[in-house]
Amino acid sequence: MSNNPLSQRLAQKLADRAAQGNLRQLKTTVGLVDFCSNDYLGLARSERLRVRIRQEEGKYKQLPLGATGSRLLSGNNPLFEELESMIAAYHKSEAALLFNSGYAANVGLLSALPQRGDTVFYDEASHASMKDGLRLSFAKCYSFRHNDVADLKQKLKLATGQVYVVVESVYSMDGDRAPLAELAILCENKNAALIVDEAHAVGLYGEKGEGLTAALGLENKVFAQVITYGKAMGCHGAAVVGPAVLRDFLINYSRAFIYTTGLPTHALVSLKCAYQLLPDFSAERKKTKALAYKLYQKLNNLSNVTCSPENSVILSVFPKEQQQLTSLAADLQKEGFDARPVLPPTVPTGTGRLRIIVHAYNTEEEIDGLVQAIARST
Repeated sequence: MSNNPLSQRLAQKLADRAAQGNLRQLKTTVGLVDFCSNDYLGLARSERLRVRIRQEEGKYKQLPLGATGSRLLSGNNPLFEELESMIAAYHKSEAALLFNSGYAANVGLLSALPQRGDTVFYDEASHASMKDGLRLSFAKCYSFRHNDVADLKQKLKLATGQVYVVVESVYSMDGDRAPLAELAILCENKNAALIVDEAHAVGLYGEKGEGLTAALGLENKVFAQVITYGKAMGCHGAAVVGPAVLRDFLINYSRAFIYTTGLPTHALVSLKCAYQLLPDFSAERKKTKALAYKLYQKLNNLSNVTCSPENSVILSVFPKEQQQLTSLAADLQKEGFDARPVLPPTVPTGTGRLRIIVHAYNTEEEIDGLVQAIARST
């Protein structure tokens, strides 16, 4: 099998990527200090959440373990409806619709909502799932320079039909925030629908961790939010929140929803419990941001690296020499710190970085140890 032309072609593609130093491989790390995961508040490892889930599951013994089918067939049940009502209320919206992952939610929303003749403008740094969803739509799609509202204004001259502007509130690779208030004003003036992916903001921003849209009081200015649960909320799945008519539309037209088996009961119970706990994590939100700022300051005091952005728990560390990235990450793991390099094609050529994520369960001693380890390796 390995000698047939197709296998040889695949092997050559992998060899080419390895030669570029960009070959992806699955890794398992045990016992390292976590500066890598998206578990910002520690909910994924929270004993409080684990206990609450066990207690809550007893209330739903009449439900099957699995969804048993798509929600339009056998997969729907009262827990879905209860949870979606809770999600909509939490994010001050009319309705919510659950998807099986953030990727599925973005693909399901953006492939279905924009129609032929419509125009979508998306930030060039938007997540791959958003770009993939737009590739499946029949709308015209244009990127604009990252967080550049002036460039977006120029691109809007190309618009026809219904106009959409698609952004992340906090960007997963750069860790910086979108200028949501400015974007909301522009979209309102241009009758454009603003869609915001809150994946890396939920849990960290807002009085109850609702996300950056809520923190800025823009719920009525944003047409739809994508709320992802595999990060700060420590669970699985995602929801699109917005007008009730959008929920009904997606149930009828979103192929990623229609043709997917629903989430299992355990995932729904976990989400319900995570939402119940999330308002109580204000101290963890504050601590995470304070630790991140301390790390930012310490890293920018080093002579051989630069760190950005200033106000984020996702930090990008750039050594003077790009070729240092892989060896730097390996050195840190040897010293007990789990931080990963982000390399092209995930980010543009020449912008590879060490991506460091700070969590509520990290300590000041771990921050100091990480900085010292980076200083020794650069």
